[in-house]
Amino acid sequence: MTGTAAPHKAVGTAPGASVTAVVGLLVLFEAMSGITQMGITPLLPELATAYGLDDSAVNWIGAVQLLAATVCVPLFGRLGDLYGHRRMLRVALACVAAGSLLVALAPDPALLWTGRALQGPLAALLPLEIALVRDRLSVPDARRAIARLVGALTVGGLLGTVLMGALVSAFGDVRVALLVPAGLAAACLALSFVAVPESSTAVGARMDWAGFALLALGATALLAGISTLEQGGGAGPVVVGLLVLGVALLAVGVRVELRRPDPLVDVRSLVDRRVGPFYLAAAGFGVVYFAAQAPDTTFLAADPRAAGYGFGMSSGQISLVLLPAIVAAVAGSAVTVPLARRIGYRTALAGAFGLVAVSFLALAACHGTVGEIVVIKVLTGLGLGIALSAMPTVIVEAADRSRSGVATALYNDVKTFGGALAGGLMAAVLATSSHDAATPDSAPAETAYVVVWTLCALCAAAGAGAALLARRVEEADTLPGSSGAPTRRNTEERETSRRPPVRQRRPW
Repeated sequence: MTGTAAPHKAVGTAPGASVTAVVGLLVLFEAMSGITQMGITPLLPELATAYGLDDSAVNWIGAVQLLAATVCVPLFGRLGDLYGHRRMLRVALACVAAGSLLVALAPDPALLWTGRALQGPLAALLPLEIALVRDRLSVPDARRAIARLVGALTVGGLLGTVLMGALVSAFGDVRVALLVPAGLAAACLALSFVAVPESSTAVGARMDWAGFALLALGATALLAGISTLEQGGGAGPVVVGLLVLGVALLAVGVRVELRRPDPLVDVRSLVDRRVGPFYLAAAGFGVVYFAAQAPDTTFLAADPRAAGYGFGMSSGQISLVLLPAIVAAVAGSAVTVPLARRIGYRTALAGAFGLVAVSFLALAACHGTVGEIVVIKVLTGLGLGIALSAMPTVIVEAADRSRSGVATALYNDVKTFGGALAGGLMAAVLATSSHDAATPDSAPAETAYVVVWTLCALCAAAGAGAALLARRVEEADTLPGSSGAPTRRNTEERETSRRPPVRQRRPW
């Protein structure tokens, strides 16, 4: 196809079947991502035995991937904005496939951790996919696609938790089980060359390598310090040094970004009411999504005869208790688009956070029976599912189209930071509150869990308030690339776009 005007018309008339096929491939990629990310958790005891690792070393199997993701996500997101999201999606899938194979075949812990680091770009897949669908689809179709991607990630995590444990039981070898996600990643890499189109890219913009280096090193130092503190490292000189270094590098990075004409992170936009409150809500979401998982698990596993609370559950029993909440999260993700169509995304997001806040307050008050916990966690899962689907939608639509990838990537990092910081705080609350102070290894007091759940409720309530504070700008239901600039509608005054010129888009 030649000419200049034809590509715009073609985007608007792309056959529905081809669009469905492409979104289906992206959904498959997210399912693989969920299986790979969550499937490693039930295998940690077997990996510890296979490599002779102590508890601290085992914890770093997860921490290394988290640190790598912190660096990879903004890098891949911005490079996708500049050079094409499909290109960076393929690079991310190649890294994940290589890392997954190395994890499965690693002869020693060093190579195991190296493989986990190569799996870091798993977290970059969703931002790249969201940028792709926003660039190529109409607003309603993009919203539905984002909900499906988030739902696939959630379902994949559930499948990974169940599937990987079953494979170890069936084959008796953890390495054989780990070959499954490696094979899935390799298959997804091959499929990415089949039908996934390229997005438009910014012309004339450059990668802000100085800003990236400062922000990445600062975030890595900060998270490394938090991870060491959570894993029993204590607030020693190393931990304090990492935390101080991280804060200092981030402060310098912010100053550098403020002076850049085309920064990696548009710091000024973070105080804009169209964007900033949603990032604050994302931090609160990270708290309730990540930081509450470990306390919930340890409470259910606690021996009631020794601790005075809990149910003495095994890991399999805990999975069954939490399964309805995961199913509710998938259902919440599925109903987000029709719900938001009726009441608006900002209201839906605030309502989801409100539901989560109420559920954690209920958990703090009522946790004496398994039935109470199951019902309450279903409410939590429903609210988290809606928030998980709505959050990237409101953030990516509030961002400039030329920065879709890095905007969604920044959301992922803010969410991770919120969870990591709160995880350290909640671990400290549980560690310093014992119902038997004379016994160092005794279980935390029950009141410590009540404090943790109350803090989660407060963070969720703060997220609801932040969502209501935002000045939501609804994108018009038009196709990107249709005649005329994409319009936005709301009660606020329409502002002039300052996005750079983009290359012509090719049809799906």
